[in-house]
Amino acid sequence: MESILLEKIGLFSNKISKDDLKPGDHIYSWRNAYIYSHHGIYIGDGKVIHFTRGGGLEIGTGTFLDKLIISSITNHGGDNPCPNNCGKQTNNKHGVISSCLDCFLSGGDLLLFEYSVSPALFMAKLRGGTCTTASSDPCEEVISRAEFLLLRNGFGEYHVFENNCEDFAMYCKTGLVVGRSYVLGRSGQANSVSAVACVARLVSPWASNAIRLCSDIGMRSDAVKVPVESLVARFSQVDSLAKES
Repeated sequence: MESILLEKIGLFSNKISKDDLKPGDHIYSWRNAYIYSHHGIYIGDGKVIHFTRGGGLEIGTGTFLDKLIISSITNHGGDNPCPNNCGKQTNNKHGVISSCLDCFLSGGDLLLFEYSVSPALFMAKLRGGTCTTASSDPCEEVISRAEFLLLRNGFGEYHVFENNCEDFAMYCKTGLVVGRSYVLGRSGQANSVSAVACVARLVSPWASNAIRLCSDIGMRSDAVKVPVESLVARFSQVDSLAKES
């Protein structure tokens, strides 16, 4: 009964076998009793490129979530050490990192993020962060963006609402950002939190899904394609200004 309910709200409906993975896939896995999910881009050969806050650091929300969502640190799941030494390589790093698939999953289920879904299907998903109406670019472009961002560690500072792992994976897949100021923070998880806050006033599940749909990057008229080199340069400029202030 519980598994049927979880699938209905979209927690397990996108489950996929490792054998069915393809390079360029946007994958994710639920963490901490389904409070949030961690996202990345599978690049083949058992490797995933993803965006994380790093070992033991605060998420930076300034809310109770800092205690609940402690990190997206890679680990091999259970007490078994990673044969690829992913933990030693990444636990003290933050930003865009690469790890093996098992460490990325951290003992969780493997799920495939869906692209080009219809508005009706999007609305039917009661939980955000599982799909988008936006179309994916060819896998070669997706992997190229992910590898460039890994090389430059160029996706800015991690923030659970404004610039998170789902934003990273969605950018790699689509090349889309919002407006000329290159706004990210349009992930399904972030939008779900906003929608819940609105629904607390509207008391309508339909209103929650409508808000999520309107916020989805595939539905926004102000979403624009930005080359990865331009995005990295923009983040570098923002970081420089932050250090000067």
